[in-house]
Amino acid sequence: MAWTGRLITALAVCGVLLAGSAGCGSRAAQEEEQGAGTPSPVGKLLEARDDEGRPYREVEEEGAPEVGVEVTPDTDGGWDVRLRIRNFRFSPDGTADQAVPGRGLAHLYVNDRLVALLRTPGHHLSAHTVRRGTHQVTVRLYADDDSVWAVGGKPVESTADITVSEPSPTTAPTETERGTAGPGPAGGRGSPDRGRRAG
Repeated sequence: MAWTGRLITALAVCGVLLAGSAGCGSRAAQEEEQGAGTPSPVGKLLEARDDEGRPYREVEEEGAPEVGVEVTPDTDGGWDVRLRIRNFRFSPDGTADQAVPGRGLAHLYVNDRLVALLRTPGHHLSAHTVRRGTHQVTVRLYADDDSVWAVGGKPVESTADITVSEPSPTTAPTETERGTAGPGPAGGRGSPDRGRRAG
C-alpha cells in the first residue's frame, strides 16, 4: 500500500512538472508567434513615397500627428520658423531607426529643397537661404525609421508662403511677407491651430 501511495505521488509530481513545462513551452511559442518583446507595427506602409523615395506610413486620423508652421522675418534679413505640433514629440539625435507612434523629426523644405532636419520646434533661415521673391516653406513629419507620417494617403505637413522684398528699415512686415501655416500643395495636414483638418 505504501508503495502504491509513493507511486501515485511520484506520478502526480511528474504530471505537474510536465504540464508546467509544456505550459511554459506553449506560452513561449505563443509569445514568439505574437511577437512579444518586439514592438508592434505602427500604421501601414504605403506604396506612395516622397521625392527622396521614403515610404508613407499611414496612421488613423484620430490621434495622428499634426503640424503647423509660422515663418516670421527677423531684424537681420533672415526668417524664424516656428512649428506648432500636436500628438507628436521630437526624438533626440541618436534614436534607434524604428517607427514609434507620434515620434520622430521634421524635414524643412524651401521650394521643395531640403534645408534642415529638425529635432526642435524652432529654426532660423538665414537671408542667404531665402533670397528675394516668393517662396514655399514646408515642414513634413517623419518617423525615426525615415518613413513619412501620413493620414488619408497624404503626408503630415504644413506649408507657408513667404515673400522676400528689399529691406526697408522703417516698414513693418506685411501679410504677404509674414508666412502663416496652411495645408501644403499636396493637401497635407495643416496647422492644429487653424481649427480644420485637411483630408
